[in-house]
Formats: sequence, structure tokens, C-alpha cells
Amino acid sequence: MDAIAQLFANLGVGFGTALTPTNLIFGLIGVITGTAIGVLPGIGPALTISLLLPLTFGLDPTTAFIMFGGILYGAMYGGSTTSILVNTPGESASVVTTLDGFQMAKQGRGGAALATAAIGSFVAGTFATFMLMLLAPALVEFALRFGPPEYFAIMFLALTAVTGLAGDSAPKAMFATLLGLGIGMIGIDLQTGQARYTLGSPELLGGIDVVVAAIGLFAIGEVYWNAATFKRIREETIRTTGTLLMTRDEWKRSLPAWARGTLIGFFIGVLPGAGATVASFLSYNTERRASKTPEKFGTGMIEGVAGPEAANNASAGGAMVPLLALGIPGSGTTAIMLAAFQLYGLRPGPLLFSQRPDLVWGLIASLYIGNALLLLLNLPLVGIWVRMLDVPKPLLFGGILAFSVLGVYSLNGSQVELLMLFLLGVAAFFMRRHGFPMAPVVLGVVLGPLIEQEFRRAMLISVGNPLIFFTRPLSLAILLLALLSLVGPSLAQAWRHWQGRNGKMVAIPSFGDEKD
Repeated sequence: MDAIAQLFANLGVGFGTALTPTNLIFGLIGVITGTAIGVLPGIGPALTISLLLPLTFGLDPTTAFIMFGGILYGAMYGGSTTSILVNTPGESASVVTTLDGFQMAKQGRGGAALATAAIGSFVAGTFATFMLMLLAPALVEFALRFGPPEYFAIMFLALTAVTGLAGDSAPKAMFATLLGLGIGMIGIDLQTGQARYTLGSPELLGGIDVVVAAIGLFAIGEVYWNAATFKRIREETIRTTGTLLMTRDEWKRSLPAWARGTLIGFFIGVLPGAGATVASFLSYNTERRASKTPEKFGTGMIEGVAGPEAANNASAGGAMVPLLALGIPGSGTTAIMLAAFQLYGLRPGPLLFSQRPDLVWGLIASLYIGNALLLLLNLPLVGIWVRMLDVPKPLLFGGILAFSVLGVYSLNGSQVELLMLFLLGVAAFFMRRHGFPMAPVVLGVVLGPLIEQEFRRAMLISVGNPLIFFTRPLSLAILLLALLSLVGPSLAQAWRHWQGRNGKMVAIPSFGDEKD
């Protein structure tokens, strides 16, 4: 009882923080911005938060992270609107929603599709936030047992999960991760004082700023890609959505789909490297298996909208659990949020809960508030969100380019950083062209210095004996999980391939397809 009382006391502190006028305003800005970028294809929350990092240095960290949390949840909501009405997913996590959502809209049932997506997102987001509230403090207590070997092992697990979940693209994901680790090692070695990979440039002695790397890889790379692939094609838009009220039968069919999607999405989100896209596709396949008429999927089945939309929102909340409790990002967006913590001089984990409870619990409380705001805002403003697709692409990406340059130059006024920005953008363009994922690069950049630091601390403790990682039960167990994360998905994929001979399933994308 004492633990439960303490939990709700902490949540009360969080609501006291989140409900201050400043934090409410920035939370509202976050959910509106998130919905807008979720509507627009190719933007995504990771790119948006990267662009905003230089602009939020003057904000209180709590206010900034409340806004970032609103952007993350809002993007999941926004992606469903255009998937249903325009057959254009704003987010990769909403790709599967187009299969049945757009068909429902063409049949005059677009309102019901939007309603089941919004309500399912609200239910899933609220459940995920509740589970975050329960699990994060428990994980923090567990993490108090961690020393350098355990922290090294869990960061290693995060990096191997990226590769393991990439499926057929595992070698490309591994290359992307190693590239990120290499970028993170540029600069002065803090133990030996030796310069590493600086090419003789004094400007690189301090390393490549994670903000520069994130904006270069996500924003500039996206601008280059859209400039190279731009086509003036306007998708068919369903302007008439019909009533937003669901029938009794639609409620009956949506409820179990919401429940299944929520559970799938949350637990997939907790896994480092899985992401909302994997969760939504897995949920869609689950709904097909559970249906008495699986052959009708793709023709306007409401379960094909309800399950995946619940899954991608629950996944966003699930990814916050390892981020806040252990300092391990579960997706590309939470990797950028981890970088933001570092820029504020904070490190997620047990110390953050004890030193900055106002930030942690204020963020958790704001996720409850943000979910309610999103439910209230999204359905009445459907017309506005769809009209955002009329913004000319050259104008949109020209603005992103301008904000990227101004944001990076405002950091240190360095021309070398601007050069690195554009070089990383070129690298991102060619990597995307050849099917290399971006998120593992950012994970490598962010986690690289941390994993090196914990490795060296472990070596100091053991006087240079690497067996320390295998003689401590916790670190050994985590390293075995890392090994399982490498080989497990391949075995599961082989099993799905064997099952696929007996029934058609939608292919679950690899981590490399994740855009959030």
C-alpha cells in the first residue's frame, strides 16, 4: 500500500508540474505540432525534435520534454488521418492503416474509421502511460543493482537489437550502427588525451555535436531525398467522411482489436529497436488471424484500422519505459530525446528519478493530458489536417533546410559544423538510396560515447580482465539476451515464412523501414 500511495503522490506532483500555464501551453504546442508532422509524409517526430533542439536550450528541461512527448504522441495520431482519407500515410507506423482505412472512406465510412483510430489511439496511449508509470519506478529499483558491466551489457543489447530486428537488412543495419559508433568516437579520448579521427582539424577535437548529427541525418538527408524523388502527384482525397459516430457493431468489433493492439504495441515498444511500424504490422496480422473472415481484410474491415492504430500509439509509450528507467532508447525518436537529455546535462535512469522527480513525473502526467487533448482536437479538425497536404513540397522542405542551417549555426557559430551537417546529409541520402536505415546511426552516435565509458570503467574495476562481463550474473544474462536478439528474429522470420505457405500474411517490416 505504501508503494501505491507513493506512486500516486508522485503522479500528483507530476500533474502539479504539467498543469502550470507554461507547461500546458508547450504541451498543446507539442500535440498540435506532432499531429501536423504526422499528417505530412516524410517529416516524422525524430526529424522535428532534432530541428527543435537548438531552439529549446533556453527552456526549462521539464517544459521542453513535455513538448517533445506531445510531438511523439501527436505524430502517431496524425498519421492515421491521411492514411484513411488520402491513402497517404504520414508516418511509416500508419502504412498498414491505408489497407482498410482508405477502403472504408471510399465506402462512405471514413468517419467511423477516423473515430476508431482516434479512440483506439487514446485508449492505447493512456494504457501505455499507465504502464510506464508502473514499470519505470520498478525498473529503476532494479537498475540500482547495475554497475559498469551491466550498463555496458544493456547498451550492447540495444545496439544488437537494432541489427537483429532488421531481418534481411541485418548487414546494412550493422553497418549503420558501426558508422554511428565511429561518428561518436570522433574527438579527444578523455582518458588518453589523444585525438581520434579528427583529420588534423582542431574544430573536430570536441567531436561532432549530436544535434548536428541528428539534423544532418534526419532533416538534411530527408530534404535531399525529397528533392531527388519529388513528383507533382496528388493522391485521391475523400472529402466526405460521413458520421463520426460508430455503430454498435463497429464498437463490438473494435473493442477486442483495441485491446490486442494495445498489448502488442506496448510490449513491442519496450524492446529496443523494434518501433511502432513493427507493432502496427504485427497487430494487423494478429487481427487477420483472429478474424472469422480474414479474406475480407483489405476491403474495409474496421479491425484493420483499430488494432494497428492502437498498437502504434502504445508502442510510442512503451519506448519511454527503457528511456526513462535505463537511459536506453527504444526508437529513433527516443534516441533523439536521449540526446536532448545529454544536452541538458541529464542522464535518464535511477539518478534522474531521485534528482529530477518534477521532470520525470511531469512528463508522465503530461502524456495523460496530451492524449486527452489529441482526442478532443483531432476529430473536429480533420479538414484542417487534410488541407495541410496542399502545402507545396518545395516550400515545406525549403523551410526545413533553412531551419536546419540556422539551428546548427546558432549552436557555436561554426562553419565546420555546417560543413559536417551537409556531409552527413549527403551520407544519409546515399544510405537511404541503397536501403540503409538511419535510426541505427543515431543510436550509435548517442550510445557510442556512453558504452565506451562504461566499458572502460568495467575494465578499471577488473584490472583489465574482460571476464568481468561473464562472471556477474546480471551482465551475463543481458549479454545472452543480446545474442538472442541477433539470432531470434531470423528464426522467427523462418517460422513465419513456413506459416505463410498456408495463408497470406502482411509482411512485417524490419527496423530499417522505421521512420520514427
